[in-house]
Amino acid sequence: MNILVTGGAGYIGSHVVEELVEAGESVVVFDNLYTGHREAVDPRAKFVLGDLNDAGAVKRLFDEHPFDGVLHFASHTLVGESMQQPFLYLGDNVTNALNLLRAMVDHNVKRFILSSTANLFDAPERMPIDEKERIVPGSPYGESKFIIERLLYWMDRVHGLRYAALRYFNAAGASPRGNRGEDHLHETHLIPLILQTALGLREKITIFGDDYPTRDGTCIRDYIHVTDLAQAHILALHALDKGSRTYNLGNGLGYSVKEMIDAARQITGQPIKAEIGARRPGDPATLIAGSETIKRELGWAPEFASLEAIIGTAWDWHRTHPKGYEV
Repeated sequence: MNILVTGGAGYIGSHVVEELVEAGESVVVFDNLYTGHREAVDPRAKFVLGDLNDAGAVKRLFDEHPFDGVLHFASHTLVGESMQQPFLYLGDNVTNALNLLRAMVDHNVKRFILSSTANLFDAPERMPIDEKERIVPGSPYGESKFIIERLLYWMDRVHGLRYAALRYFNAAGASPRGNRGEDHLHETHLIPLILQTALGLREKITIFGDDYPTRDGTCIRDYIHVTDLAQAHILALHALDKGSRTYNLGNGLGYSVKEMIDAARQITGQPIKAEIGARRPGDPATLIAGSETIKRELGWAPEFASLEAIIGTAWDWHRTHPKGYEV
């Protein structure tokens, strides 16, 4: 198929592009490089510099390329930032998705995969969190993804546009091929922060609270390898002929912050200094996503589910790219 990947120069998007071209698909990446890296885009994909906020540019993109499907990753994605700048998220994220969906309808493109979020579930009643959990977005970021999911419902009902919304927490790890990984200008994710400390790029890692009702007092989170995540997107894309769908994605296992640091010490052989800090407002004690539905319906089977694989591939990337994609 001819596939458009928006945000394909970003962390998750670039890994999905890699897996798509490995599977023989023809891929066009559309990205404004606001947070992405041109160097992260697989050279076998065509790169188009542009912004979804520019409806004219989006129309030209679809005029010039006969797409069979779209995978949408381009988005503002920081929960904390969305609490400070809600209009950026409720405005840009939603408007950009509308521009994209309008172009798809106008050009009769019927397959759409949304990179959604488990931030839809701020107050889960069950753990792991499955697709039946009630939706209570935890931030303007989560709300923006929920609005887009509702847009997709109506695009399916009115225009026959088939979609899959994939909701996940913490993408982690790096390509096992070693050629791409996680590189953010302002890093907020736990594993890169731990590994930067192992490399001596940071003095220490701060644990935000150790008095939670968990097995060691630190927050427990679900981590899913970015390559396994990419494979889930591809499986969902090929399943759309049988109708729209929504899946929660995770390992179904949770690891505490202390467990992640201890595992990284074992894998890297570095001491990794850590200190306890104050709790961050709004951090739930435990968040774990369940993936039984996609495993049952599509046969999704994560290949890199262990902490050794997740942290190990990330370590391989960071120690060989200590400055990320910067040459």
